[in-house]
Amino acid sequence: MSNNTIYETNFHFPGQKNVYLGKVRAVYTLKNDMLVMVATDRLSAFDVVMPKGIPYKGQILNQIATQMMASTADIVPNWLTATPDPNVAIGIACEPFKIEMVIRGYLSGHAAREYKAGKRKLCGVDMPEGMKENDKFPTPIITPATKAEMGDHDEDISKEDILSKGIVSSADYALLEKYTYALFQRGTEIAAERGLILVDTKYEFGKTKEGEIVLIDEIHTPDSSRYFYSEGYQSRQDNDEPQKQLSKEFVRQWLIANNFQGLEGQTVPEMTDEYIETVSERYIELYEHITGEPFVKADTTHIHDRINRNVLNYLEKL
Repeated sequence: MSNNTIYETNFHFPGQKNVYLGKVRAVYTLKNDMLVMVATDRLSAFDVVMPKGIPYKGQILNQIATQMMASTADIVPNWLTATPDPNVAIGIACEPFKIEMVIRGYLSGHAAREYKAGKRKLCGVDMPEGMKENDKFPTPIITPATKAEMGDHDEDISKEDILSKGIVSSADYALLEKYTYALFQRGTEIAAERGLILVDTKYEFGKTKEGEIVLIDEIHTPDSSRYFYSEGYQSRQDNDEPQKQLSKEFVRQWLIANNFQGLEGQTVPEMTDEYIETVSERYIELYEHITGEPFVKADTTHIHDRINRNVLNYLEKL
């Protein structure tokens, strides 16, 4: 494994209570209700983690999420308190809600596949007749998903089921819904300033021990969101052409072309160094479009040592 990517994480921070290893992030809980979230360079597609890391991917996701948290903090409180390293976010430990709030402004991805299969309801929400793939919904729709354990697939769930099963209380759900619409509205405005369309995205929320609902995890990144280029969007729709996407969809398409969709018996195609380089370049392009700023590569010579040193320095100053 190249030493300029962070693929495995094995940190031991002072006061560490436990570690949760997600598909892309490693989350360390410390004694003082503090979370240290390390964004690795792992790449996940079809709920499968690819065998090699993508240079700078963790830094890109972490820095986009940090910037987006800052630009939405006036409408929704969030968990973040510091980013002492390009790949690290530190914040308050929360009890996560067991659902993801998925919101869709357009008929794309999973929603489009369900629509093509003849369904006109998604997660209990009606989808109008006569739409074609990538058309805009009259108003954005919220289509929640249950949060799957590692290796499992997230599953659609309706608001009615969430409430009847007691997964979230009705008072909390009303707030999650309000926050989700407000965040999507802000994300749409930010995207429009950059010549982009925020197509769909997901938000995750948690509750602090004081009982406050806060935004957690990542937000408006190319891994959690789908973007189109606004220029030419309408003419592509009118001519039944595919939309120009700014998301990790390009990786999924490459995998499908190489006969991999995460199904049993399928093997991940070999990712050559050349291909990994192109994926890294695409992620940098995503960063620059989404943030409107040039990407500055962090020094990755000894990335594990760098992360460890920066987190320890931060913790010592507290």
